[in-house]
Amino acid sequence: MRISPVIPAVASLLLAALWGFSVFAGWGVEAFCSDPGCVDGLAGVVRLSSLFAAVAVCCTVAALLAPGRRGAGSRFTALMTAAVAAWVVAEGVLFAGGLIVRSSL
Repeated sequence: MRISPVIPAVASLLLAALWGFSVFAGWGVEAFCSDPGCVDGLAGVVRLSSLFAAVAVCCTVAALLAPGRRGAGSRFTALMTAAVAAWVVAEGVLFAGGLIVRSSL
């Protein structure tokens, strides 16, 4: 059974949107912070999460550029799997870190 390459690409883009809204649109601050001191703690969590997000972006871009080459099917699958995994880790770090910051105040 073969999975369409569109499915992991859309999954990666949706996870990127969720992470972007959590970081840049204030969803993370709204979810975890009720006082101004919490925002500073959450900024450190965002920086750590950004490392995994950067890996995910690089893997996604590399996977989307690879299909024109010979043997790109397995490369696409590997890169998109790595991208989705990195997005999940970035979201997990953001969530777990937000809970830790909220509970420490």
